[in-house]
Amino acid sequence: MSTYYTKDQIVEKAKEIAHMIANTEEVAFFKQAEAQLNENQFVREKIASLKTLQKQAVNFQHLGKENAQLKMEQKIDAIEAEIDALPIVQQFKQSQVDVNHILQLVSNSIANTVTNEIIEATEGDLLRGETGSKVANATPGSCS
Repeated sequence: MSTYYTKDQIVEKAKEIAHMIANTEEVAFFKQAEAQLNENQFVREKIASLKTLQKQAVNFQHLGKENAQLKMEQKIDAIEAEIDALPIVQQFKQSQVDVNHILQLVSNSIANTVTNEIIEATEGDLLRGETGSKVANATPGSCS
């Protein structure tokens, strides 16, 4: 006899998993790196400069001043490279990658488990990734 779950029960379990993820070392490091980044005066000044340059680039674009726009974009690229080169920024970006990796692992695990359970429940072929109905309909000599 199969046990059925409601959408509410599944969402509740998802919230439990989200709570677990929010309390991993990776998320703690992400929060710490973000706080350090936000407190860094140099980074804040560079981001403020970036915003100003981006507004100027948009204005030049609207005015059709391509040379001025190009110069602004070059300045923007230079500041972005300067920011990206900072160890604190690299640590923050790596922490984002690490947290996203955990989320992707959970997502893939759920998707793969659901697929495998459907295949097993229909007496399908796990190696081929086919459900039982596909396997049964693919057998030579079967009547359609």
